[in-house]
Amino acid sequence: MGVVRISRPNARFQQWEALLRNQNKRQRSGEFLVQGVRPITLAVERGWTVRALIFDAERTLSRWAKQMLERAGAEHVAMAPELLRQLSGKDQEVPELVAVVELPPDDLSRIPVTPSFLGVVFDRPSGPGNIGTLVRSLDAFGGAGLIITGHAADPYDPKAVRASTGSLLAMPVVRVDSHKLVLDWVAKARADQPLTVVGTDENGDSDIAGVDLTGPTLLVIGNETAGLSAGWRQGCDTMARIPIGGAASSLNAASAATVVLYEATRQRL
Repeated sequence: MGVVRISRPNARFQQWEALLRNQNKRQRSGEFLVQGVRPITLAVERGWTVRALIFDAERTLSRWAKQMLERAGAEHVAMAPELLRQLSGKDQEVPELVAVVELPPDDLSRIPVTPSFLGVVFDRPSGPGNIGTLVRSLDAFGGAGLIITGHAADPYDPKAVRASTGSLLAMPVVRVDSHKLVLDWVAKARADQPLTVVGTDENGDSDIAGVDLTGPTLLVIGNETAGLSAGWRQGCDTMARIPIGGAASSLNAASAATVVLYEATRQRL
């Protein structure tokens, strides 16, 4: 495969650089940027469509980088290190590789509901870092996928991708405009599995340890400031709370999700 060389800013470079900061351009181009050994390796191993692998034109590549270039089936782009540093979004170091990866479809069928199903809905999250952190926790506790509803931050924002430490490439993340579409999906899934929808709120009816999370469960986490929407409150089968003490009035949304995911795993073990 031939190598494209980019030594100065051109239209192609500017298109990729825009992916760092502009969600609309990520959507229009249908791609996002991935960097780091684990995230790029997962993208290749899990069959993501890698459109281009960009590498430092002045560096001797490691064995890992050469393997990724051989296996990904992507366009190879040798780029001047200063330009590659700009694509990384970092000021100090030049990454060895940056991958341009195709966005997956926002299709709920990508998240299978099985007898051991454990999924999460994040309702209108405003912080991409919280999305990435929640994806990482969901991956760690054996979750099946994340659904993001309403007007929300972008899970393919570089901050979300970095915070997930690669887990975004290991599980399905699906964006849905309305909670109604998710509840319709739940109703269809219930034809085969007794799926329970558990909302979280500081004024929930039961402590989370008292809620049965051993069956197929969809956990719903609210917006960092406003909590769950009225539609989600009505759509949940039960509302659970996490008992906390000290001076804290509540937990960060991603932290709360991690606690609930741990409790689900504890019950299942």
